[in-house]
Amino acid sequence: MRDETPSRVELLQGTLDLLILRTLLSGRAHGHAIAKHIQRTSEELLQVETGSLYPALHRLEAQGWVAASWETSDKGKRAKYYELTTRGRKQLMSEHSKWKAFSRAMGLILSPGKEDAR
Repeated sequence: MRDETPSRVELLQGTLDLLILRTLLSGRAHGHAIAKHIQRTSEELLQVETGSLYPALHRLEAQGWVAASWETSDKGKRAKYYELTTRGRKQLMSEHSKWKAFSRAMGLILSPGKEDAR
């Protein structure tokens, strides 16, 4: 019998970009650090796989929302670091507003209300 309680939550399509942009708001980071930050701050509920993370980072870079540069990491290895651009900050604000509206709408639908009393 399968355990019905998920240990991790699947990301809705499009939310990964928002999570990456929000992570980079606090400063530049390489891909592994971005994934770990999302995992840690979500209390281990969200795990970003490499196969999703790097295409998203490349997409964000192509759109001009993040800038990337190769540098040496703390461990002495070459790593690509990403940072939020001015356009990325604006996009983050826009996406955050959309997410809040979506969350509110979902809350209204999923919360018991007057119509449920019928």
